[in-house]
Parts: sequence; structure tokens; C-alpha cells
Amino acid sequence: MKYKYGENEYEITRYPSSTNKSLIAWNSADELILNYISENKLDASNSIIYNDHFGFLTTFLSEFNPKVVVESNSQEKAILKNINFNGITSNNLKFYTPFEKSDLHSKLVIIKIPKSLDLFRFYLEQLAEILDENSAVICGFMTKYFTPQILEVANEYFYEVEQTKAVKKSRLLILKKAKLRLNSTNINEIKLNDSESLKQYPGVFSSKNIDYATQFLIENMNLRETDSKIMDLASGNGIIAYEMNKKKQNCEIHLVDNSFLAIESSKLNLIGSNFHFHYTDNLGEFEENYFDFIVSNPPFHFEHETNIEIAINLFEQSVKLLKNDGHLQVVANKHLNYKTHLTKIFSKVEITAENEKFIIYEASL
Repeated sequence: MKYKYGENEYEITRYPSSTNKSLIAWNSADELILNYISENKLDASNSIIYNDHFGFLTTFLSEFNPKVVVESNSQEKAILKNINFNGITSNNLKFYTPFEKSDLHSKLVIIKIPKSLDLFRFYLEQLAEILDENSAVICGFMTKYFTPQILEVANEYFYEVEQTKAVKKSRLLILKKAKLRLNSTNINEIKLNDSESLKQYPGVFSSKNIDYATQFLIENMNLRETDSKIMDLASGNGIIAYEMNKKKQNCEIHLVDNSFLAIESSKLNLIGSNFHFHYTDNLGEFEENYFDFIVSNPPFHFEHETNIEIAINLFEQSVKLLKNDGHLQVVANKHLNYKTHLTKIFSKVEITAENEKFIIYEASL
């Protein structure tokens, strides 16, 4: 879909693509951010951009050589796709992980406020260490997702927090004069039992405890004696791989996740040469007919969207990676009805466990 801002008109598309035509690659909060910059004649040179999922902001501000902080592999691919599609050179475009901050000094920072307020807090904490008193942070959000906690987090890290009027159901927070907060921690700890716990960075799925679907999968996991090469697909903080390794030590386990912070979290929890970490949104790098077992609690929430297309695409890719006697085990909310899709991909699909909310499918060739 095309959008015009100033003298530039660009076509911005989603990656991964979706068959749902109502889902577009930006919203009115993105538009409000651009308009605010233009109306207030702000200098966007070397600005920093956070949480620009499909590259709308990066594309329209590309002439200012923004520094883009990316938290997912698909986000970086989406941005590059839109930059290149619109004939914009990407030579001066710089991507940064959420950990990198030594080169992120700027007078202007732009944040699309993420659904995870822990992640929002993490971003502001990073910025509070590097911004000077003349820097401004523009935070955009849709009003339907506003909570008072957003303001509470902003006030933790900035002395001046101004809220604009709503325009087209979106609003901005303008943050100035950062507070330097020392000795804060960016790592959450999740207790498994009295003697074990896992660590994870903010924004990683299920930050307070191990979610119920994952617990149900672990309790009903069909880890066979012959399963030696295993993939934990959409691995999060690594809890499934952690439990598999306890049951079958020294098996080769590959953890795959689209989230940078998820993969970095799993590295905190899993030490050993049998663990392999893959920060990627697809399975194209793996050898076909390689794995004995692929296990997954696949994502279907992406920020405020519900979308099972990404999970289905991963199922379609995973079938090629299994050995002839290999198997896939998936846990899902009952209402998602993954069985309809799995039966189109695999020869055999069984329900191996279910309760009032979750269901576990096992699929094989």
C-alpha cells in the first residue's frame, strides 16, 4: 500500500506477508510521528528508531540516515525489503541490537511503544544512559492500547513527559530530560522450583513465569529414546530445551527464534556444546531430513495482532527437515484448530493430550 509524506510517496508492504488484507504495514501512530517531526521542524539527522516492525518510519526518514534498533530477524528483513523496493540506498542504514548503545547518541529518538511494557522500560533505561538534556524521545501508540502504566514507565526515566492530543485514534508521548538510573537490572528471573530458575531479558514471551501451554507440553512431551537431533522451534528463553536436556543429556539441540532477546536469554540458561542457537525467522539454513524431533509452542500473538499464518509457514518448512521416522509435537490453544492445517502438511496427525484450554498435536511423515 502506498503512502505519501511530503514530496515522497513510497509503497510499504508487510514481511512476512499476510492473506489478511485488513493488516497493513503501519498505523496512524506512525503517521502522527512523521507529522509531529515535520510540523515542529525537528532535525531528524542520525535519529534513533525503535520498534519499527515493517520499516514505515525508517523508509520515510531514510534520507536522515537513521540508526535502527531491531529486536527480531523478520523486522530487519522487512525494513530492508521496503528500503530496496522503493529504490532507496541502504548503504548508510545502520542496524543495532537492543544491547548496543555506544554509538547511539542522538538529539531525536523515535519509539513505537511495544506491547511489552518491560521492553519499553528496557529501551528507556538504555536511552537514559546515553541521551543529553537536549534530546527528545517521541513515543507513538494507538489510544486503544493505552494504559496508565505507560505513563508510569515514562516518568521513571524522564523528568518531562508530555502527552499530545489524540489524532485518528493515536497519540504521542514526548519525553525530555532523561534521569540517569544506576544499578538497575535488565534480567528477569523465573523460578522453576526451589532449586532451579531461568533468566530472560525483557520482552521475551512469558516474563513472569513459565506459561501454561509450555508447562502442558513439557508434561506430555514425547521424547523418544532414538531422538538425538532435536529442534526447539520458537524457543523463547529455552525452557523446553532445558527440560529436554535433563531427560536426555548430550542430545544435539537447536534453538530457533525470531527474537534476538529470546535467543540471548536462552544462552544465559543453556551451557554446553550440544546446544546450537539460531536467530532467524525461517528454517532455510537447515539441512533436509536432519531432525528426529521438532517441538514447538509456536507464536500466534504479534504485538496486538493475532495471526497463525507464521506458525503454519513454520510447519510447512519443518516437514522437510524431519527424517522419515521423525516427528513434530506442537502445543496450541484449542480455538486455533491447528489440526486442519497440519493434516494438509503431514501424513499422520494425532492428538496426544488435551485439557480444557490446550491441545497437543503430534505429526509425522
